[in-house]
Amino acid sequence: MEFISGLFNSVNEFLVAQLGELGPLIAVGGLGVLLVLAVLPSLLKKQKDPFKSVRETRDGHAASGGKKDRLRQGGKNEKLDRFAQYLEPQDEKELSATQLEMIRAGYRSKSAIQMFSFAKLALGIGGLLLGTLYALISGGGESAQSSILMVLVPGVVGYYAPKYWVQRRVQSREEEINGGFPDALDLMLVCVEAGQSLDQAIIKVAREIKPSYPALAEEFEIVSFEMKAGKDRTKVLRDMGERVGIQDVNSFITTLIQSSTFGTSIAEALRVYADEMRDKRVLRAEEKANKLPTKLTLFTMMFCVPPLLIILIGPSVYGIAQDLGGG
Repeated sequence: MEFISGLFNSVNEFLVAQLGELGPLIAVGGLGVLLVLAVLPSLLKKQKDPFKSVRETRDGHAASGGKKDRLRQGGKNEKLDRFAQYLEPQDEKELSATQLEMIRAGYRSKSAIQMFSFAKLALGIGGLLLGTLYALISGGGESAQSSILMVLVPGVVGYYAPKYWVQRRVQSREEEINGGFPDALDLMLVCVEAGQSLDQAIIKVAREIKPSYPALAEEFEIVSFEMKAGKDRTKVLRDMGERVGIQDVNSFITTLIQSSTFGTSIAEALRVYADEMRDKRVLRAEEKANKLPTKLTLFTMMFCVPPLLIILIGPSVYGIAQDLGGG
C-alpha cells in the first residue's frame, strides 16, 4: 500500500508540476477521451448479415445488388445511421434548418447531417487531444488558466471548423449562382424564343452552363428531373427557390409562376427579367469597384505611412538623440 501511495503521489506531483494545479484533472480527461476513441471502432463496426449473400444469389444479382442498394439509399451511411439519434438534432425544426443548410452547401446525401455532426465531434475530440499533448510536451502554462486554454482552444476550433466550412461553401455557391444566373436567363430566353418549351429550355440550360457554373446547373437539373417525374411545376420551382435561398432566384420563380397563372408570354417575362438581372450584375460590379479604395486605405496606412515617417523623421530623431547624448 505504501508503494502504491508513493507512486500515486509522485504521479500527482509530476502532473501538477507540468500542467499546473489542474494537471491531474486534465490527465484524467485525456485518458477518458482516449478510452472513448478506443471503444468507438467496435461500436461502429457492424456485423455482417449472413443472409445477405443468400438473398443476392436468390435474386440473381449478386454482383450489382450492393450498388443498387446504395442507389436506393441515396448515399446513406449505415454505420452512422446506427447512431442517428446522437448525430442528428432531435428537434424537427432544428433538423429541417440543418438539412436545408447542408443542401445549400451542396451536400445532398441522406447522411450529410450525420457526417457533419460526426466531423464536429471527431475534430473537437482531436483538438482536445492535440491541446493536451502540446500542454504535456511544453510543460504547461505559467498558471492553471493558461493550461486550460492550451487544452480547450484547439478543441473549440476543431468543433466549429466544420460549421465554418459549411458556411463558406454556402457563400461560395451563392456567389456562383448570382454570377451565372444572368447568363442562364439569356440562354433560356434564346431557347424559348426558338420554340422550345420551358421544360426543354431548362434541360438545355443545365447542360450548357454546367462547365462554367456547376452549382446553378445542378439546381436546374434537379428541376428538370422532378418535372419529368410528374411533380407540379409550381411546386418544383418553389422548392428550387427554397433550396437556393437567393432573392433574385425567388423573384425569377415568382415571375414564371405568375406568367403561367395569368397566361402571359413566358418569353416576354424572361426578356424583361434578363435585362434586369444584367443591370444588377453591372451594379454589383460597380459596387465592388467603389469599395476597393476604402479597403485599400487601411493597408496603405499600415504599410506605406510608417516607412515614410521613418524616412522623413528618422534622421532628425537620430540627430537630436546624438546632440542630447553628447551634451
